[in-house]
Amino acid sequence: MAASQVAATVALPASGRRLIGTLALSLATFMCVLDISIANVSITAIAGALGASPSQGTWVITSFGVANAISLPLTGWLAQRFGTLRLFVASVLLFTTASFLCGISTSIEALVLCRVLQGAVAGPMIPLCQALLLRSHPPDRIGQALTILALTTLVAPVIGPLLGGWLTDNWSWHWIFLVNVPVGVVCGLVAGWAFRPLETAIRRVPVDGIGFGLLVLWVGALQLMLDLGRERDWFGSPDIIVLALIAGVGLVLFITWELIVPEPVVELRLFRSRNFLVGSVAMGLAYALFLGNLVLLPLWLQQHLGYTATLAGLALAPVGLLAIAIAPLVGRVVSRHDPRWLAGGAFMVFAFSLWLRSRFSTEVDFLTVATPSLVQGLGNAMFFVPLLAIILGGLPADRIASGSGLSNSLRYTLGAFGTSLMTTAWDRRAAVHREWLIGAIDEGRPGFTEFAGQLAQAGLSPVQQLALADRLIQQQAYTLAADDLFRFSAAAFVLLIGLLLFAEAPRRAAPEDAPRRTG
Repeated sequence: MAASQVAATVALPASGRRLIGTLALSLATFMCVLDISIANVSITAIAGALGASPSQGTWVITSFGVANAISLPLTGWLAQRFGTLRLFVASVLLFTTASFLCGISTSIEALVLCRVLQGAVAGPMIPLCQALLLRSHPPDRIGQALTILALTTLVAPVIGPLLGGWLTDNWSWHWIFLVNVPVGVVCGLVAGWAFRPLETAIRRVPVDGIGFGLLVLWVGALQLMLDLGRERDWFGSPDIIVLALIAGVGLVLFITWELIVPEPVVELRLFRSRNFLVGSVAMGLAYALFLGNLVLLPLWLQQHLGYTATLAGLALAPVGLLAIAIAPLVGRVVSRHDPRWLAGGAFMVFAFSLWLRSRFSTEVDFLTVATPSLVQGLGNAMFFVPLLAIILGGLPADRIASGSGLSNSLRYTLGAFGTSLMTTAWDRRAAVHREWLIGAIDEGRPGFTEFAGQLAQAGLSPVQQLALADRLIQQQAYTLAADDLFRFSAAAFVLLIGLLLFAEAPRRAAPEDAPRRTG
């Protein structure tokens, strides 16, 4: 290492450099998580501006998530090939470039393509953030470090919908991506300077081309199936059946190959650890429910209750108020108590908040809409750190990056699956309720006669009366369908508590105290 480089790395005390680096890592994580939620309240505006349907607009979310699912499990292999810090800095700077390209997109196809690129380069960011934090902090401060990281993942969903709505209403949807540019440049440069001594040795591991090809094949086929299924009546379409078969066969071949090849591109053997398996599956399923409802609520508010993007963001914003206040306490408690019970408590809070939402009607006021979001914040505070302790608690230090990437990959894949299934189920349940509502209308009933008379007195023609009645039925049908899905999600979170019982109380292994340095 050159003398100037050595001087740069020791210009600040280790604690000061570590603090600055931790802030840069947290801000990078914040930016990455922000880009998942910031677009949720802007889907309608994006679709309208680019001449796309609302279902096509959801591709902006799912394409990012599934691209993450492909690149996330590659984190461990990429870190060995290029070094942990080099890979992190490159990911941040490429993410910034992709954000700029998203911001200047002029068609839905271009935007989705840029979101795929953005999601792909963002994949290693969060696992590498976790790995660098664990390597840079002494064992007695790891809980505090994870709490700082957790706070960023909790604050981002709060600010994301609010910032996305405000930018969309007052500027344009392009700015929800362009806002990343200055933040990403600063994070990449600062992290590269602060953690230079933590760079890991480069190992020229073989390229598992077959494994990578199978990974792209089955995840790509799954992505197309999820994106096109809603428009093509799912398994009523031969194309969807073919995509499902490709995804299923590709997944089986991928798992088989990765378990027998000496140098796999994805270390699936980590799933032999009971806690890693149970924690990853629990987090993935919980995230699928969480993200699916996070997409459903603003869609319902904007499409059927007349909310603006900003107002929908404000309705979601309280989700982080309790989370921000309680997360530091959770960081201290999780090191002394069984994280399984904390995660189970989080699932119960999620279930309660969703049960509150299942009581919504078309006359619901803003305060009633926002209250479940405030309650949900308590669950958010108890969700991330305990499950992360279960997933990574028993892994050796040299497997943390691979384990974090693999568990996050499963989380994002299930999140994309949950989003597509939630929006599809919403349409189908709405169709069922619409048919029932139309069948319940009796033109001879006094209520119907009175309603028709009021419309006639208001000067509406018979055609206009039917059009208004149809819009009201549609509004009620989609509201009842949303309530159904909120109830289903609440019950699913309760059932997830049972899954946590299969995990053991994790044994916390301290990370390597001495960082490895390359010359």
